[in-house]
Amino acid sequence: MKLKDIKALASVQGPARSVEERLSRSCYSVEDVRKLAVKRLPKSIFEYIEGGGEDEVSLRRNRSSYNDWSFLPKWGSVDNLDLSTTILGGPSAMPVTLSPTGGTRLFHPDGESAVARAALAAGVPYGLAHLSTTTMEDVSAAAPGLRRWFNLEPTSDKGLLQAVLDRVSKAGYEALMVNVDCRAIGHRERDYRNGFTAPPSIKPKTVVEGILHPSWALGFIANDAIAFPNLDAEVPVGPLASSPDMWRTLLAGSYEPTDWDDIRDLRERWNGPIVLKGVVNPNDAALAASLGIDALQVSNHGGRQLDHMAAPLDVLQDIAHRTAGQLEIIVDGGIRRGSDVVKALALGADACSIGRPYLYGLAAAGQAGVAHVLKMFHAEITRTMMLLGVTTIEELRSEGRDLIRHRNDAFKSTETHVIPEAHLGLAEMRTP
Repeated sequence: MKLKDIKALASVQGPARSVEERLSRSCYSVEDVRKLAVKRLPKSIFEYIEGGGEDEVSLRRNRSSYNDWSFLPKWGSVDNLDLSTTILGGPSAMPVTLSPTGGTRLFHPDGESAVARAALAAGVPYGLAHLSTTTMEDVSAAAPGLRRWFNLEPTSDKGLLQAVLDRVSKAGYEALMVNVDCRAIGHRERDYRNGFTAPPSIKPKTVVEGILHPSWALGFIANDAIAFPNLDAEVPVGPLASSPDMWRTLLAGSYEPTDWDDIRDLRERWNGPIVLKGVVNPNDAALAASLGIDALQVSNHGGRQLDHMAAPLDVLQDIAHRTAGQLEIIVDGGIRRGSDVVKALALGADACSIGRPYLYGLAAAGQAGVAHVLKMFHAEITRTMMLLGVTTIEELRSEGRDLIRHRNDAFKSTETHVIPEAHLGLAEMRTP
């Protein structure tokens, strides 16, 4: 090959002119963003994102469950491919939501506000955790047009509950996400080894990690203390302040006995949609439907709670069958690709929710990092649907079970309507 031919084929890139451009050149998958987050964060902070309960069997199974399913694309034209859908009665640019995550400003000083702005730009709903580190009012101000959901724990203190609900409504949150998988905090052994306890244990290696990550350390020191301002009805005034009790709430938890009567009471108090988050038992799913719950987030808390708990994808079909369209189904846990979203929708989900992937993006590059992760999901869902042969989310959900196969299933015939012309013998197909 001549030099002029090489020059014609080669493209010399100049330096990236923005964070967005740098990410587009270096991060082609969630795993690429994850590797960047590893470099940005001290080990103890990164492992708080990454870790699971006990032996982390549930954590690993969440991911491996998606690898058990294979696609069976159909042939045909795919025109005007459209990812838009409806979730909880409102529009979403794609069948993806952002799950609530606690302690988010630990990973980037802009925390929940940066996530909210990225979600607004991508056109997807965002669930704000009750253990968030930015006031719900500030998140609303950061992204006023965003579809915002608020996450809380069931409580038997009805006075406190009503006061919190009034605050949530006033701040413009359209839906509640109610945790039903946190009667205790999972035994997260990575956190204990790293001194991520209640209150935190400062070890020599913690100091060294901070020194080795000066950008993170400067952001941590220069901004408001990590605190949890959305646990009660009072709107904090002035800079946020931390306390040992707050850290115990995040890392040790506090159990208050509640049951289905408390869910019934909450249904009566809240006029908007309610999502029960943490359901994996089909019996619970059916009961939730009978109580008028609007949606389930089928979840094992990202493998952070009860180890050896069923992976959401493994129980999805049973839950979809038991609820029979009476409520919407959102799935989380182990989702790292747009193809994972497509698989979940083919098996009966209405949408998927991500947590760790957008936290990787936040840690790597703030709002731009979250936005990049969401762009990748949109592109991957689009590409997967195109290659699979479906045009809309509705088509994917209605025909999906014929387009996917579990590795343990025999590959039975998918033939339903035989078109005689498609089965002509070779002799009959030859032209004279």
